[in-house]
Amino acid sequence: MDKPYPIIIISGPSGAGEDSIIEKLGERIATERVITTSTRAMRPGESEGHPYHFISKQDFEDKVKEGKFFEYAQEYNGQLYGVTFEELKRVEESGKIGVWKIEYKGVIKAKEMIPNIVAIFINAPLDVLKSRIKRRDNVDDAYIAERMKYTEEWLKYRHIYDYEVENVEGKLDESVAKTESIVRDLFPLDKNGKIL
Repeated sequence: MDKPYPIIIISGPSGAGEDSIIEKLGERIATERVITTSTRAMRPGESEGHPYHFISKQDFEDKVKEGKFFEYAQEYNGQLYGVTFEELKRVEESGKIGVWKIEYKGVIKAKEMIPNIVAIFINAPLDVLKSRIKRRDNVDDAYIAERMKYTEEWLKYRHIYDYEVENVEGKLDESVAKTESIVRDLFPLDKNGKIL
């Protein structure tokens, strides 16, 4: 394989804990998150750029027509999500390890367009995923069933990833250490965790 692309995909189904791993990984090495653009409404505690660039559906569709998106998709909730070429360039030029969280359809597209991109699949046993989804605020049985159906669909595509890290309940630090080890094997980093 050629030198890896300086942005790594870290993703997994609902409840896998990829956000927790990404956050803790950023405490160990210098990372820069790829910020997805979304048409979904901002939730309490969120702001522009955290965790998304929030735009209207009309603005999103205009950007699609203008060819601004590297990839985009309509997700299970009916909202549009995508990453612009401009955002990828920003992260590439940061000098840090880029971290990109996308669902499996996005991984397929990224692998087609950037053959040397590395993808890490964060997973957990199905019963653990289900219990983590249940612990979320205000979720009903229909939501849980929908997420589990989507998770089972996602698991059919685990082969598209280069690595898999199982995020077992109560062992987050181990999962972060495994993920960090993969990143350090791929990239020479200086003492500040930046790419040499």
